[in-house]
Amino acid sequence: MTVNALRKSSNDEEVMSLSKVLIKNWKKFLSGPNNSASKDNTPSSSAKKAKEKDEKPKDVEMKEEKKENKDKGKASVVSFGSSNSTHDAVRLKCRELLCNALKVEGNDIDSCAPIEDLSEELEEAIFQEFKNTDNRYKNRVRSRVANLKDAKNPQLRNNFLCGAISATRLATMTAEEMASDEMKQLRNKFIKESIDDAQLATVQGTKTDLLKCGKCKKRNCTYNQVQTRSADEPMTTFVLCNECGNRWKFC
Repeated sequence: MTVNALRKSSNDEEVMSLSKVLIKNWKKFLSGPNNSASKDNTPSSSAKKAKEKDEKPKDVEMKEEKKENKDKGKASVVSFGSSNSTHDAVRLKCRELLCNALKVEGNDIDSCAPIEDLSEELEEAIFQEFKNTDNRYKNRVRSRVANLKDAKNPQLRNNFLCGAISATRLATMTAEEMASDEMKQLRNKFIKESIDDAQLATVQGTKTDLLKCGKCKKRNCTYNQVQTRSADEPMTTFVLCNECGNRWKFC
């Protein structure tokens, strides 16, 4: 600073030139060793960046790999629970049969879910009841397939497709519950007649030889009259042959 002040204040050109040379040499002397030392001891900014560039991907890669494995584990658990996946050959075949039973040509019912998902859900509900694929499981699946494919009972299939009947409910329904309305009415009629016949068997009737059995051709019979229809209709006569046990009725 002193030499530089002298250079600025002096009017002698020689003093000014010598001052410049002296200051320039001092700067080289002071800056030269420091720069070389700093280059030897500390890496440059470009070297640091290169080093960080080489090291950073390894750390990031390890973290991303751990995160990816963790996400994969979570995703596998979720997908298993939601899709009810299985590798059992028997269960896969049963799901295929149920799916084919639900697919009917010309069916214009919009299903509440894909047919494949509905068949998997139904098979899963049946499997959860028995916990294995024994004969009981197979018979239950066969009965569902037969009733879902029944052309005379499309209401059952349509109710299941639209969500009116859940998979859990359909998996445990009896044959009577899955039957069509027409079949239910016919079955109720047969049950009523069976009950009437059973009640007549416990009531002592009137013996007569005026009636002839159509089976054994004998005239040893007992008859009862019951009002099975409306009040303005005639009574129904039930006849029992005391010889062979043949029963018949007539109005």
